[in-house]
Amino acid sequence: MPLKMVDANVSTFECVFEKFRSEAANNKVNFVLFLADIDPSTSLSWCPDCVRSEPVIYKKLEESPDKVALLRAYAGDRQMWNNSQHPWRTDSRFNVRDVPTLILWEHDAVKARIEDYEAHIECKIDALFVLARK
Repeated sequence: MPLKMVDANVSTFECVFEKFRSEAANNKVNFVLFLADIDPSTSLSWCPDCVRSEPVIYKKLEESPDKVALLRAYAGDRQMWNNSQHPWRTDSRFNVRDVPTLILWEHDAVKARIEDYEAHIECKIDALFVLARK
């Protein structure tokens, strides 16, 4: 099945997320991926864990036979993300502490997550799919 991806940043997140939530029942599996922004000087994320994890995450999601939706949420530049009052750090729905964070979103709540240095490990991503099928 094709992977359906939508993107948001801090300023557009609430609107995009509401649409994502409203369409969640149409998908077998729903993920939210919190990422660092792309550094314009390098055309890569400023976060080395994001650079390492993104290709693995996309590969695993695209390989799924299930209808998968992914909301990519870009957290901003390093200075913005490192602010302890960043909206996703303080949002009780997500409690994001690190980027990347891949969240399995089910029944309007976080069901499971993998974070930071584990987000590139294929068996961890596979485990989220197993949980989604239960």
